[in-house]
Amino acid sequence: MKYYIIAGEASGDLHGSKLIRAIKKNDQHANIRAWGGDLMQAEGATIVKHFRDLAFMGFTEVILHIHAIFNNLKFCKKDILDFQPDVVVFIDYPGFNLPVAKFAKQAGFKTVYYISPQVWAWKDSRVKKIKKYIDQMLVILPFEKTFYQKWDYHVEYVGHPLIETIESYKTSDTSKKFIAEYKRNHSNPVVAILPGSRKQEIRKKLPVMLDAIKDLEGVACIVAQAPGIDDRFMLDLIEEIPNVAIWKQNTYQLLSVADAAMVTSGTATLETALFGVPEVVCYKTSMLSYAIAKKIIKIPFISLVNIIMNKSVVKELIQEHLTAEDLKKELMELLYNQEKIQEMKKDFDALKKSLIPGGNASENAAAAIHRLTENSA
Repeated sequence: MKYYIIAGEASGDLHGSKLIRAIKKNDQHANIRAWGGDLMQAEGATIVKHFRDLAFMGFTEVILHIHAIFNNLKFCKKDILDFQPDVVVFIDYPGFNLPVAKFAKQAGFKTVYYISPQVWAWKDSRVKKIKKYIDQMLVILPFEKTFYQKWDYHVEYVGHPLIETIESYKTSDTSKKFIAEYKRNHSNPVVAILPGSRKQEIRKKLPVMLDAIKDLEGVACIVAQAPGIDDRFMLDLIEEIPNVAIWKQNTYQLLSVADAAMVTSGTATLETALFGVPEVVCYKTSMLSYAIAKKIIKIPFISLVNIIMNKSVVKELIQEHLTAEDLKKELMELLYNQEKIQEMKKDFDALKKSLIPGGNASENAAAAIHRLTENSA
């Protein structure tokens, strides 16, 4: 069968790659065309557009790039028509994917949404469009099923894909060898700095993160460089900070040896927690984007860790509260306050247990997609 998959961010590329691998177990002759990245391509997808060319962050940033976004939408619709897939699969990325879903459904294609848009956080009126244009919604957070039930919309909880991804990595021989070798050669505590995967968010937050650690002694401070971010861009931001290194390898390697982390809000906050690394969450955008967000977002937290646990597990430093002084203060607590460290790790264990019951998310999602296409064949 022919599958058209759209993922517009680094996390979507990761989840999309796992989904493609699972799809191919059910359909060895799967023909997959996708918007995504290197990971999805490595699993055999033909990549139409790379996510690094699609990542526009915040309300004002979207407005500034509106012409490019409309061009991408126009191209995507034509590409779907030319490819004639048996099913179109959308992975998160709602600002782009929902308009394409409307088009695809009206054009007669089967539609599946894997990893729900965060409509429970803001703009829940979007559920009406989802019900109308999505044949099968596959959710990865337990509370999302209850949320959609309020709208009389049946969705399938498939589990969280990060559970399988991270557990597979942590138990691998490669991971164990890396950790042993790293600890043989390094003795200082490690602070992982995860500034994000988009240049816009990195420019906003990384300078503050670096200012917070510039005077730290006896600590290894390491900045994770996301795929698609060029070396020159990162070097220009950290060149005046002497005690910082850039990490271009797998971020999971860095998290596996980290003692604390400063993390940009997003999927990385959950990944860090599942590695058991005490973290502080950082968020900053343009003043206009933030003002708009404050008016429409309906939940009290921005990090997935706190949202899932429905309480303040990790500190969130947002907008004007994201200062080098407050960031450094929290970081020192995460490194040296043992009572706080142990309490946070206990919450991380509870978080993980809440996500496990769904099973292997990628295989469950692939099975659901297979059932839908088989029933419509």
